Amino acid sequence: MAKRRGAEVVAICAPSKADEVRGLGADRTLDRNADLVATLGRNAVDVVIDIVAGPVWPALLDLLRLGGRYACAGAIAGPITELDVRTLYLKDLTLFGCTFQEDAVFENLVRYIEAGEIRPVVAKTYPLDQIAQAQRDFLSKSHTGKLVLIPPQVTE
Repeated sequence: MAKRRGAEVVAICAPSKADEVRGLGADRTLDRNADLVATLGRNAVDVVIDIVAGPVWPALLDLLRLGGRYACAGAIAGPITELDVRTLYLKDLTLFGCTFQEDAVFENLVRYIEAGEIRPVVAKTYPLDQIAQAQRDFLSKSHTGKLVLIPPQVTE
């Protein structure tokens, strides 16, 4: 989605996923264990979209420029973080939680997919009765993309 809007995308991922992530459109990848501020520079990015959180979280805010925006839709690396509130107010940051969107957002998303402008990345699908395996695979963090549960088909 960010590439569709013309953004330069820097993705943070495991080195084993770097080629795959660049193949999906990232302009650049960084090792998730890198010193992000030393690599990119303080106040270097406009927007952070985060699905991981965890210990690296404070550095993500340090990367943001004045008036920057941070959006979070997950916390697989850990839900508890520390915030120096001065970073928030002195940089005039905006923080967004992203679990609910208006209907128009979903409608636009479907339209972009149908027009071939973006492509959802599905790592693997599972029948609903394999939900435990899907959860184990999710926690292994070895996939790129979404893990999808398929409900059983209802026959009439």
